Amino acid sequence: MYDAIVVGARCAGSPTAMLLARKGYRVLLLDRSTFPSDIMSTHYIVRPGVARLQNWGLLDKLRAANTPPIPTITLHFGEFVFTAPSEETDAYCPRRTVLDKILVDAAVEAGAELREGFSVRDVIMDGDRVTGIGGGMGDSTVTEQARIVIGADGLHSFVARRVRPPEYHTKPTFSFAYYTYWSGVPIKDAEIYFLDDAGMLIFPTNDGLTCIAAGGPVEKFHEFRADIEGNYLKTIDRAPSLSALVRNGKREERFVGTADQPNFFRRPYGPGWALVGDAGYHRDFVTGLGIADAFRDAELLAEAIDEGFSGRRRLDEALADYERQRNEFAMPLYEFTTQLASGQEPTPQMLMEFRAAIQRMMPETHAAG
Repeated sequence: MYDAIVVGARCAGSPTAMLLARKGYRVLLLDRSTFPSDIMSTHYIVRPGVARLQNWGLLDKLRAANTPPIPTITLHFGEFVFTAPSEETDAYCPRRTVLDKILVDAAVEAGAELREGFSVRDVIMDGDRVTGIGGGMGDSTVTEQARIVIGADGLHSFVARRVRPPEYHTKPTFSFAYYTYWSGVPIKDAEIYFLDDAGMLIFPTNDGLTCIAAGGPVEKFHEFRADIEGNYLKTIDRAPSLSALVRNGKREERFVGTADQPNFFRRPYGPGWALVGDAGYHRDFVTGLGIADAFRDAELLAEAIDEGFSGRRRLDEALADYERQRNEFAMPLYEFTTQLASGQEPTPQMLMEFRAAIQRMMPETHAAG
């Protein structure tokens, strides 16, 4: 019998498992992947996410993995350019092969039991209460019991499909994008270009590579994917200074992309279960907030579970407060993100409010550096 079973071991699940294990709970961490492995991602970790890595003792490991710091991010809206400095903490855009391995190892070091290559095939119920999971590796099948099962298994969460939480503040998919990695494209900062019917995102990542994404409104997705490379390069050519760098570089990997970007909040808890990360709240990737959101919500959820399990509060009250706090942090960012993804050009005031909302996500204990 475990205190918690966490389904999904990436940037929401591993921190949740790590934080619970550090509090002394018996945690089982499951993922159908093995690590290190890649997954589609925005890569970007804004300052509050970096601060949490530092507080958890993991930032030096990220730096040691040859992850370049990103001092500033610049947003291009035609002639209007907005540059946001990272202030005392640089941003980072690590490959998920690097970041997720660091997080998984930290969870195991904290005492969580990890089972890689494990597919969860059932969520076990006793009436309306979740009591465990069933699944296994290959043809083997086992069942495991826990006081709480946590779905950290992404946008198409198996746990969420099984418990059917209500969704709210839902909005449709607005955009799509494809990205790949380039060598020989010397970029030190992150840049985003917003055009009338397209956009681009550029940032340095591990091993001297630069990740460049191009996309546009979802209505153009099928047209774009008919010739991904050709349309990708046509989009890049609309920023001449960027195009010159790319044309002198070399594409190192295949294109990765999606138009599967629904925007929603899900109720993130119920009898015997909870959701964290994209399983509980998802927004368009245009603002690159997914990783920092996952880190924030992992802390909120781990604290709520500890309050409930320790008897300091009723568990349902603590989990309701987790949902309230998550939404208070997320809602202004969600509104800005969906406005931007839908093609609305932000005013300087909106950008300053967005920056302030990110600042409010900073953890309470953070030593700059």
